[in-house]
Amino acid sequence: MTSEPGSIEDPETASSERVIDLSIDVVGTPEEVWQAIATGPGISSWYVPSTIEEREGGATTSRFGEGPEMVIPGRVAAWEPPHRVLFVGAGEPTLAFEWLVQARDESSCVVRLVNSGFFPGSPWEDQYDGLAEGWKLFLYNLKLHQEHFAGQHATAMLPMVMWTGDPARRWSRLTDALGLPIDLEPGAQVRVTAVDAPALAGTVVRAEAQFAWLILDSPAPGTGFLACEGDGISVWQYLYGDDAPAIVERDTPRWNAWLAAHAEA
Repeated sequence: MTSEPGSIEDPETASSERVIDLSIDVVGTPEEVWQAIATGPGISSWYVPSTIEEREGGATTSRFGEGPEMVIPGRVAAWEPPHRVLFVGAGEPTLAFEWLVQARDESSCVVRLVNSGFFPGSPWEDQYDGLAEGWKLFLYNLKLHQEHFAGQHATAMLPMVMWTGDPARRWSRLTDALGLPIDLEPGAQVRVTAVDAPALAGTVVRAEAQFAWLILDSPAPGTGFLACEGDGISVWQYLYGDDAPAIVERDTPRWNAWLAAHAEA
């Protein structure tokens, strides 16, 4: 690795900048993990649908929903496979996302994310807490992808709707409406029993307050999580197999409609 995290910072302003700095252990060699964090199909399998021109100076896009306003452009500012890639957003202010991969042994790596560009007074300052929380969700989803579906490509289904109320109350409403226990425990087999909701079933692999990560059996093999993020409720799924694109096309509007119908329950 030839550069240290934060190398793009201006020394005169770095002291006033807030930085998200997170790491996670994942299965795979540096070359295998690189495919998951530095290619469009790889990132799309655990984050949001993305495209990447795999070279320094290449263009990137990240799609967070429908409509052109939900597509966030960027570029590759550094490309050092298989250990370092730096993405920066387009426009002002600019956020930077530096990914660092370090082998732990022959079959696992530490992946480190340094997300910078949160300067006081900038529009991104208000997004800092949300991104810090959100990246923890996605990094654990990366871990699950590498453990269970390494080398495969998922189709993402990302329904999210704003709900009112404090997170604990919203979580209670969500699990109750889906027919799930409010206290989800690792190892539990769960299945949505609400007759008006799309199919969802799998095994809980991790659970925290108002968050749960799943290995999915239905509607297709994959990973997923239920989350109260900020004011949003997410039922995000990453599905594998030949049928995944058709399932996502069918179920995304159904999930969005279901979440909207229960927003004020």
